[in-house]
Amino acid sequence: MSKHFLGDTAILLGRSLRHITRSMDTIVTTAIMPVAMMLMFVYVFGGAIKTGSDSYVNYLLPGILLITVASGIAYTAFRLFTDMQSGIFERFQSMPTARSSVLWAHVLTSLIANLISLVVVVLVALLMGFRSGAGVLGWLAVAGILILFTLALTWIAVIPGLTAKTVDGASAFSYPLIFLPFLSSAFVPTDTMPGPVRAFAEHQPVTSIVNAIRDLFAQQPVGTDIWIALAWCVGLLIVAYIFAMNTYRRRIA
Repeated sequence: MSKHFLGDTAILLGRSLRHITRSMDTIVTTAIMPVAMMLMFVYVFGGAIKTGSDSYVNYLLPGILLITVASGIAYTAFRLFTDMQSGIFERFQSMPTARSSVLWAHVLTSLIANLISLVVVVLVALLMGFRSGAGVLGWLAVAGILILFTLALTWIAVIPGLTAKTVDGASAFSYPLIFLPFLSSAFVPTDTMPGPVRAFAEHQPVTSIVNAIRDLFAQQPVGTDIWIALAWCVGLLIVAYIFAMNTYRRRIA
């Protein structure tokens, strides 16, 4: 990447981050709502859910982290749609600006905003009693998985952000992603589920990602879960990136 591209991306990244700080609904949705969900499940339903774990918040947190990301990337699609409709892409293309810097600025904004939301959720979980025996390498591994997951979902969000016809259509794609953890091991063990539901839950990406993060937090052997989780994240990231860039090139051609 050229110095010209990096400089343009940095400037446009600052622009996108300023928009986020002025939008309270973004902060509420990406941080407060997952925290509210965690509070409800731990203090309302937690006593009735048997997970084999000493602390339900320890069991629950990995799934809440993924829901936090899924909630946050809806705003990436929304911001892209807004910029497309306002003509800002055409304006930047008429200037001596690297063509892909506008898109990358949105992607990096999503990554930064989601990482901040994830930190907030973890801090609240610590106040609720979450404890981890993971060392530095364990936490870095968790951070790496979450970053890959965030980037994968962000590039997926880019596609409806560029192609949607309405603002509701731009963000509606995130609803199935938010719902997906409920059909996984995020809230209850999969062996408590009926046969067909269990089969789906055990072979979708959220379960392997949640299990890998949960084992890393608990300093347990991760087995094949971490490799399956990484394969899902990297595979989704590559496919979404290719489709998103092709869509972007067609829109600005």
